[in-house]
Amino acid sequence: MSKTYLPVDVYTAARQRMERVFDDFPSVYLSFSAGKDSGVMLNLALEVAREKDCLPLNVLILDLEAQYQHTADYIQRVADNPDVNLHWVCLPLHLRNAVSQIQPHWMCWDPDAKDLWVRDLPDHPKVISDENYFPFFKRGMEFEEFVPAFGEWFSEQHGGERTACMVGIRSDESLNRFRTIVNERKTRWEDFGWTTLVTPNVYNAYPIYDWKTDDVWTANGKFGWDYNKVYDLMHLAGLSLHDMRLCQPFGDDQRQGLWLFKILEPDVWAKLVNRVAGANFGQRHVQEMGNVMGNIRIQLPEGYTWKRYAKFLLATMPPYLAEHYRKKIAKFLKVWRKDIRSGKYPVDRIYDFADPKMEAARKVPSWRRVCKVILKNDYWCKGLSFSQTTREMDRQLALITKYMDL
Repeated sequence: MSKTYLPVDVYTAARQRMERVFDDFPSVYLSFSAGKDSGVMLNLALEVAREKDCLPLNVLILDLEAQYQHTADYIQRVADNPDVNLHWVCLPLHLRNAVSQIQPHWMCWDPDAKDLWVRDLPDHPKVISDENYFPFFKRGMEFEEFVPAFGEWFSEQHGGERTACMVGIRSDESLNRFRTIVNERKTRWEDFGWTTLVTPNVYNAYPIYDWKTDDVWTANGKFGWDYNKVYDLMHLAGLSLHDMRLCQPFGDDQRQGLWLFKILEPDVWAKLVNRVAGANFGQRHVQEMGNVMGNIRIQLPEGYTWKRYAKFLLATMPPYLAEHYRKKIAKFLKVWRKDIRSGKYPVDRIYDFADPKMEAARKVPSWRRVCKVILKNDYWCKGLSFSQTTREMDRQLALITKYMDL
């Protein structure tokens, strides 16, 4: 799908979108991560909200505990802004940990690990740390579960009115984000491509979807807007504007930036290593090729087939994790055997290994693909064409609970 350029600059276009959001939706809030994109969106939304007499601006942030200190400082400044009604959520959420096979998930603000917390709970009246504050909350919820549930709760707090959540994603950031914008199957508000229905009462709006990275920093400089100062440290560390990322540091993709955490804020890094299993191992090896983290080329141990190696790897795992992977692998094999019988693909069996390019394109089943998923700590088995769903998250928590009770 080709891009169609508008006859206005991105700043003007974003303002026009925000004006339409405030005009069309009785209830509006902004999803904030303290990163560069949500930061510039926040500053722009405050401009429009002042003109529309829609202050204070409701803002949601999920504080995931393992943050840069500069990020915590930036959130504090936003919380202190009288024009912002910040929902500063510091609750025990279940988060992905892709640098450890022993602890593939961890829980931020876990009350049972208080002595290991990276930071003390922020001392601010806008902090929400009471697990009973939200009627929908349960300890160990996934981030992806909490966000839509909050949207529905927020709508209910405003009489069940139609609600808009402004989200600072840009289509240039990734192919998935571009697809979020151009997906023609989604339900939109008034046919605006930069909106999508996420729950019965809540639409997401992406007012800066067409901004480039340069636009973000041009706006900050031109208008003197506040931003997360950790980006200044990233610049001094030699990162380009396009390589600067701010996110939960232990995710499947995010773990690539762990080395930077150690350099930018060593004091915080020391606490992170003590807090999350595999953090130091991950920052040392995550960019290496080979079997340690399953990157690029993996090697078969002498005397093994890939099928036998996969079974060996499963046997070395904690019980609940091995069961999780076995169920995924069984489903992967079942689907492929069905497709082979139907002649859907030009393959005649589950191979031990196949053409690496075909494997990478997920066009052929092989036990080497299975091994790579295990070595990469690919918990959701994306390398086997699975994805993370709410149903999968429920199954995951049930498995963990089952083995904790043994």
